Amino acid sequence: MNILAFAEERGGKFKKSSLETVRAGRRLADALGGEFVALVAGSGVSAAAAGLGRYGAGRVIAVDDPGLAEHSNTAIAKVIAEVARGEGATMVFLPASQMGKDIAPRVAIKLGAGLAADCVALRPDGNDIIATRPVFAGKALLDVRVTTPVKVFTLRPNIFDAAEGGADARVEARTVRLDPADMVTTVKEVRVTAGRPDVTEADIIVSGGRGMKGPEHFVLIEKLADVLGAGVGASRAVVDAGWRPHDEQVGQTGKTVSPTLYVACGISGAVQHLAGMSSSKYIVAINRDKDAPIFQVADYGIVGDVFDVLPALTEELKKTGK
Repeated sequence: MNILAFAEERGGKFKKSSLETVRAGRRLADALGGEFVALVAGSGVSAAAAGLGRYGAGRVIAVDDPGLAEHSNTAIAKVIAEVARGEGATMVFLPASQMGKDIAPRVAIKLGAGLAADCVALRPDGNDIIATRPVFAGKALLDVRVTTPVKVFTLRPNIFDAAEGGADARVEARTVRLDPADMVTTVKEVRVTAGRPDVTEADIIVSGGRGMKGPEHFVLIEKLADVLGAGVGASRAVVDAGWRPHDEQVGQTGKTVSPTLYVACGISGAVQHLAGMSSSKYIVAINRDKDAPIFQVADYGIVGDVFDVLPALTEELKKTGK
């Protein structure tokens, strides 16, 4: 039972979700008595590859190709599939990041594999794995067994452990031939919100909805997020109105998040939004409508005007040093 885990790299650093994926792959390989290898692919990725050893990868394959500098997902998918075949991998793990969600189906098709997406738990069962994943917009959890000879899994960020421990890994350089046809799509520009974590990996998220009444009022969200060291999220209505960028959208058509703390400000709690954040460990809702659906999933609720509550909450947290 050979397991391959793909680690997504950006600017010489691995995303937290990739470290979680590597750690999960290592543990399952140990439980199943199989071999484990991690894979990094891109331009200039070799230097960081050895660091995956601290998360359980005794061996890392690095496909370092200048042609991958633009992060073409079609090319990356080919690399993963080729390396998986070469290693005889029967299970391939990827993080359920934006990139991972795009690549995983492509890899599955190339390998003739079944795909279990957005897994929140994996447990050994004999020589196999049973995966748990949300269904019906997060209202239920389903245990699934992939029955194809090769299986592909994506793991939801912030669910699996990324504990560090161990030494640097042995890095093996590998070459995969890429053709122009593999570069169907390329990324020309990557914009990262400065100073704040991405919502998919943030431990705390402060989100705003239509109750914020306009983009100029999101400064209240940002101030609270800065005090908490949190990411900033938004509902679909806010993004559709052009108040916030799409990369902050949380929900069924945005990003699925699983932070320790989710603070929903002026968000009513439409089912599409709940689908993207209901797996948060603790949910705090601030809404002046006491009957808002968000209160049905909230651990703590504040019935009040966000324009009164947010400044007061921010000031109190400043005083406590939190």
